[in-house]
Amino acid sequence: MVVRFKKYFKTSRDLNSGQGVEDKVRLLEILGVAATGLGKFVFMDYLNWRLQYVCVAILAWSIYVFYRYKKNKNVIKDWGFRLDNFVPTLRLMMPFAIFSVITFFVVGLLQGSINLTWHIIPILISYPIWGSIQQFLTIGLLAGNLSNMKRVKLKRASVIIITAIFFSIVHFPSIWLMIGTFILALYYGFIYLKSKNLYALGLLHGWLGAFFYYTVLNQDPFSEIFLKYF
Repeated sequence: MVVRFKKYFKTSRDLNSGQGVEDKVRLLEILGVAATGLGKFVFMDYLNWRLQYVCVAILAWSIYVFYRYKKNKNVIKDWGFRLDNFVPTLRLMMPFAIFSVITFFVVGLLQGSINLTWHIIPILISYPIWGSIQQFLTIGLLAGNLSNMKRVKLKRASVIIITAIFFSIVHFPSIWLMIGTFILALYYGFIYLKSKNLYALGLLHGWLGAFFYYTVLNQDPFSEIFLKYF
């Protein structure tokens, strides 16, 4: 089992060597991620266009992914959209995920904020899509590009911390979300730079996020996002 994990991780580290990608492209992608983060404060927090913002962000970045794919067929796998190491990565992350969910319920019980309803089911199904996009932006593009810049050499620990700080800031003003996403990004940054699988990161991001909302935050994203249109 250990040998199998090492085989997958070694393969994934070799994928994102940065060959053929200029620092200018990496910088533009980082700026694009920053602009998307700033858009959250305008469209989600100020204008309360949460669903519209998420849909536009998913569409816009999907178009960019397709554009890059047309120019370089290997970029998809290079970013971490791959299935060959999905199961090993998911297994590696399961202890953290189980511990996190148990912690959510303990905190929820202590503060009386558990609000589990059937609404969590559609969120568990849909949120991993948005979670994958978030991981692609913050971990795939931000951490990936920072770790592979040619002119600026950053240590892995510095890349992970910078990414975690950014991911935490975009979840302001919720203190619980800022704390949770900072810890999540620290762990995810380490896993991504080791195994490069955005599907596993996005899936667990969506599931952990769903349980976090319905236990720690006492919020119902399904009602807040979807039911208000009916």
